[in-house]
Amino acid sequence: MTVPKTAVLVLDSAEPERLAQFYAELLGASTGPAPGDGELLLVTGRAGVVLGVRRDPDHVPPSWPLPEGSQQAHVCILVEERSLDEAEREAVALGARPVAAEDEAGPPGSRTTLRRYADPAGHAFALTVVREDLTPAS
Repeated sequence: MTVPKTAVLVLDSAEPERLAQFYAELLGASTGPAPGDGELLLVTGRAGVVLGVRRDPDHVPPSWPLPEGSQQAHVCILVEERSLDEAEREAVALGARPVAAEDEAGPPGSRTTLRRYADPAGHAFALTVVREDLTPAS
């Protein structure tokens, strides 16, 4: 039997409150301190914790997309195809910096199906099309 547990990707940031708020707004989630750990902020959505942000005053953003830099761990945000352009506008308005856009066998006339960004602290994340309805069940 497996011991019950959960996992969450934790991003380091010199300004964790700002970064946690960026992801909370982008994902329609909320943010708050982790129980018993004042150094960890949790971004929590309808389905539970989706991301953690920890203070690191010496944080240095990854060098990706420079050729010598690796993308490292990154957040992949799934978006319905019809909402991809709107999700991109939201991300950029919140402080995301576009890095690359690629077509991964999208429908004809589609600009792209995978869009890569750097968040306000320099971490890589992507908006990518998911082929299913993401509307929560009532």
